[in-house]
Amino acid sequence: MKTIRIALFALSLVLAGCVPPPVHVLTPLEIQSLQSREYEQHKDIVFPSVISVFQDLGYIIRSADKDTGLITAESAANSDPNSMIWGVTDVTQTTATAFIERIGKMTKVRLNFVVSSKKSFSYGQSDRQDTLIMDAKTYQNAFERIENAVFIRSAN
Repeated sequence: MKTIRIALFALSLVLAGCVPPPVHVLTPLEIQSLQSREYEQHKDIVFPSVISVFQDLGYIIRSADKDTGLITAESAANSDPNSMIWGVTDVTQTTATAFIERIGKMTKVRLNFVVSSKKSFSYGQSDRQDTLIMDAKTYQNAFERIENAVFIRSAN
């Protein structure tokens, strides 16, 4: 009886080691904190700084409206040449958006990066998958560049 208990205990330890760690799902407030920064400078300085940074990161500006504070941009599309062997075209592209608004004496910037994967199959079938980028380093890198651009524009 004792050996059965030991065997069951050992088996439970082995099986517990196979369970993947829980995935932390960010709350809306955590997502907003990751994607947003505030600046003391006016929107007239921050808005072109964000456009400049998007261009520096290799994005093509698709639309920009200072009145609404919305900027949309896209990266160059990349296709996987190996996928064509099987009659599938796989194209990935990143879309970046920015919303810039004046709140009191501060200018708030919220960024959003989404990777789109578009697949086209033989006989006209297609599929698209959009994945929100939630990597803190991606947003941190963009905001550091925006801070530098804002600083340069503010000095002039």
